[in-house]
Amino acid sequence: MYYIESSTVNFPAVRQIKVLILLYFERYHGVWLIFFLLGLGTLLPWNFFMNATMYFTSRLKNSSLVGSSANQTEAACEHCNILEAKFNNVMTLCAMLPLLVCTCLNSFLHALISQRLRVMGSLLFIMLIFIITTILVKVPLKPLPFFSITMVKIVIINSFGAVLQGSLFGMAGLLPASYTTPIMSGQGLAGTFAAFAMICAIASGSELDDAALGYFITACVVIFLSILSYTILPKLVNMHFCHMNKMCFCNCCLRHIILLYSKDEATDPNTEHNFSMMEIFKKIWALALSVCFTFTVTIGTFPAITADTKSSIAEGGSWDLYFIPVSCFLLFNLCDWGGRSLTAVFMWPEKDSILLPVSIVCRLVFVPLFMLCNVQPRVHLPVFFHHDGFFIVFMIIFAFSNGYLASLCMFLPHEAETAGAIMAFFLSLGLASGAALSFLFRALV
Repeated sequence: MYYIESSTVNFPAVRQIKVLILLYFERYHGVWLIFFLLGLGTLLPWNFFMNATMYFTSRLKNSSLVGSSANQTEAACEHCNILEAKFNNVMTLCAMLPLLVCTCLNSFLHALISQRLRVMGSLLFIMLIFIITTILVKVPLKPLPFFSITMVKIVIINSFGAVLQGSLFGMAGLLPASYTTPIMSGQGLAGTFAAFAMICAIASGSELDDAALGYFITACVVIFLSILSYTILPKLVNMHFCHMNKMCFCNCCLRHIILLYSKDEATDPNTEHNFSMMEIFKKIWALALSVCFTFTVTIGTFPAITADTKSSIAEGGSWDLYFIPVSCFLLFNLCDWGGRSLTAVFMWPEKDSILLPVSIVCRLVFVPLFMLCNVQPRVHLPVFFHHDGFFIVFMIIFAFSNGYLASLCMFLPHEAETAGAIMAFFLSLGLASGAALSFLFRALV
């Protein structure tokens, strides 16, 4: 129980109240919840962009052809069709390359820039981009300027998202291993939340512009909550470890906490031992390559191949409308989230076991399995798995194994923040490699 002997604590009452609020928040797993919310904030922006592709591609259709000649109209339509057809490919490229480059920079420069500046600055810039995106929903733009602005926004969001993700895993690397789980779980929920919002928009019958407006406003709210939660995290971490050591918050302890609360730098967890990057990499190289390969296989097939799969049992019906939103995006994100969350209570195999890399390599089987589903259009391969049930079963195992195995890989040795930055870099390398291979995989179909 937390208590104060007010007669002997000579601190302002307002400050004591603030500390008590933090104490009771910690009592209900506040640190875990904040890491969960920050994990949610790292991937929610990108997921909202990815799930709003229908809105973006609809804005690329040229509606300003009235009064134009037949030749001008045909040329403009052809130009717009090219932008629409290439949108997903260019979007992936503009997302993954900055993610990889900025994660690499964060791995080398994190010691030169304070953790607070990296995390808070990234969140503020991401929120600013979403505010601009929300405003542009109601601003008419021609296809080419809209396409260019959208790609610039994707580059900025994923650049700062890379810095945020690397800093967050670095922060978790200074704490017990259990604090990696809420980050991974929060990232898994980001995709689930975005997919569920897309399905709700379809079910409501709303116009694409109105649905997009709701998407982006929701993202702004979540990022704002992430900013608020990060401001109290350093103080809460100090209180958390007092609580873990079974210290009651009486006069002496409260005085110590308030002094910590008064000094921003004293509570900044951005301290680490002097380990070189190579020394740390030698310890975690197997895990780093494992997480890289995991996401290479995942992004190589999802969504480049899976999103082009068509339902074979309800062509033209309502299930045809919901098939990809439910069976591809929502199911993937739910199972991925479940796999990430399971590591909080169950961890097998051990990170040093040979079974972990073997299990990760075995996921390569999903590449041909999804290729042989009813992916349309197709040129080279026959359809072997016609029924929707095959695709759904493959997706469940594919997504769950991605979340579970990736979370196992992200349990780090905790010598330094550098370990978290290195793992975040290899995670991003896997995403970029998967995005590059997705062009080849899709062409083979």
